Amino acid sequence: MAKAFKYGLKGITGYLEPAERDLLRSLIHDVISMLQPEDRDGQDPLAALIGLDMDVAEPSDRAVKRLLPNVMKDDAGASLEFRQLTERSLRETKIGALRAAALDLDKDEIVLTPDGARHWSMALNDVRLVLAERLDIQDEEDAEHVHLMQDWSQAEDVESYLALVYNFATWLQESLVQAMLQSMDSRR
Repeated sequence: MAKAFKYGLKGITGYLEPAERDLLRSLIHDVISMLQPEDRDGQDPLAALIGLDMDVAEPSDRAVKRLLPNVMKDDAGASLEFRQLTERSLRETKIGALRAAALDLDKDEIVLTPDGARHWSMALNDVRLVLAERLDIQDEEDAEHVHLMQDWSQAEDVESYLALVYNFATWLQESLVQAMLQSMDSRR
């Protein structure tokens, strides 16, 4: 059974069972595949190097759109322009954090540096955003309904299973954030 992240002499540590690590690794790889930009032949190498993507469009998948939202809800043109200038680097940053977290899943005990904790926090947040979209969590009432699913033996369908996974990722992220706050307090 997983143990919450905590701050101690070794830094921020946590423990995950092999099945829990496999689950997180799978979720992380799913999110990476959603964020992976399409390879395009004939793309301007300079534009790719500095992160410009003039052919980018608003994502059609709601979960990807939640990971890469429009910057201005009421101005599609400005949102598209901002997306052209920033989306590639945002995708790369998210993928980097997800990959860094996945590398830590090779051991039972997870020991995180401050950068590692930041990567984990980002990765868990992105996993939760995708799960929340798949569960259609739109408001506090939806979140409360999902939170009620706590018993793995009650998982009868995909939605209840996803709710349990969402709750697990939420608990893990919450314990990580608490440990990060404790580490900051100890440095003061």
